[in-house]
Amino acid sequence: MIALLVGAGVALLVALIGTPLFIRFLVTKGYGQFIRDDGPTSHHTKRGTPTMGGTVVVAAVLISYGVTHLIMWMMNPRSPGPSASGLLLLFLMVGMGFVGFLDDFIKISKQRSLGLNAKAKLILQAFVGIAFAILVLNFPDPSGITPASTHISLVRDIPWLNLAFGGTVLGAILFVIWSNLIVTAATNGVNLTDGLDGLAAGASIMVFGAYTLMGIWQNNQACGSPREAGSGCYTVRDPLDLALLAAICSAALVGFLWWNTSPAKIFMGDTGSLAIGGAVAGFAILSRTELLLGIVGGLFVLITLSVIIQVGYFKISKGKRVFKMAPLQHHFELKGWQEITVVVRFWILCGLFVAAGLGIFYAEWVVLL
Repeated sequence: MIALLVGAGVALLVALIGTPLFIRFLVTKGYGQFIRDDGPTSHHTKRGTPTMGGTVVVAAVLISYGVTHLIMWMMNPRSPGPSASGLLLLFLMVGMGFVGFLDDFIKISKQRSLGLNAKAKLILQAFVGIAFAILVLNFPDPSGITPASTHISLVRDIPWLNLAFGGTVLGAILFVIWSNLIVTAATNGVNLTDGLDGLAAGASIMVFGAYTLMGIWQNNQACGSPREAGSGCYTVRDPLDLALLAAICSAALVGFLWWNTSPAKIFMGDTGSLAIGGAVAGFAILSRTELLLGIVGGLFVLITLSVIIQVGYFKISKGKRVFKMAPLQHHFELKGWQEITVVVRFWILCGLFVAAGLGIFYAEWVVLL
């Protein structure tokens, strides 16, 4: 628990102090956000606001994770240090953040709404996602538990939903596909949510908070530990280190939100939304709560569905729309809601989804107990 407090504290300070310094740098370079002309007219005042703020979030996470483990090692040389699960999650987060950084840099340097073309972006994301999926099936601990498994999971691995039913190679291929579906869904979900000041950052804070609590619980009830109770124990490779990273991610976003809340002094950009989405997907896969992500991240799902419905109905009806504009948050803006009203109400929705996910997680353990 000391590590969680240290990690969160360092991440908060780095993001809180580092963000305004990064804002000054971006302003000096003239790196401002390009605003689409087809969006809400109220957003035109945001043109030129510094973007790529996700760089600070990612840096804060990396610095605080390393500093925390260094402090823990200095306090106790027998401290286990960074775990395989933690390093793999950081690989996915940084990898997706790098793809977003390239996208942001092209947008601001050429002052256009299109960054990387769709093909290049897809290839780069697939490369990171496939590498992650292959790596997480390796690096077993002394008990033989790998960071991820070929089982589909809800709050733990579902025994009868094993993707390796047809053999090891086929199972690995199916897992790579399944893992990339989760990563793609999470990154797109967070990316679509990042349209209003503080919306994606605030929502992600709650989601990472949920994974912090789940990681602590999984560590306390790990199979083979003195505190496990009955058949409700968890086979997660590094639950406490994952809880540490989740706490760090949440705290880093709190520091960033100080400057990103309305009126935003900086936007996270695709650098932040893709990195955060990658981290969210990583937590779901590594904590064996893949299907539960659909509830914990329910706000991201809702916003993504609004885009799918809008595009699908537009094509089927030959030009008609369900919403005034998609993603969903812009629909309510065009209905006359103030931006801050949309953000706060969507935060409330996110909190309800997170509470429901945590309730399911705990209720399942109680039933098995």
